[in-house]
Amino acid sequence: MGTVTTLNGREFNQNTSEAKKAAEKSPVFITDLGRPTHVLLSIEDYQRLEGWGRKITDLLYMEGVAEIELEMPTFPDVAVAADLS
Repeated sequence: MGTVTTLNGREFNQNTSEAKKAAEKSPVFITDLGRPTHVLLSIEDYQRLEGWGRKITDLLYMEGVAEIELEMPTFPDVAVAADLS
């Protein structure tokens, strides 16, 4: 993580592109009247903070997944009834 950047509201409004660049390295704190009020994060940092990740359940909600045909192989010799006599 890089050096933390702090901007007051006016500086943030005047230098939004610089704030976005700084947020790629570390969170950017935005202050009003000297008090932190907002934090600008990269999307990767936000997703990590929220615990996002690519899980199978996420993939099931993908657009167009209903149209994918999946052929499952059969294995007839795998399960054999047990002789309990």
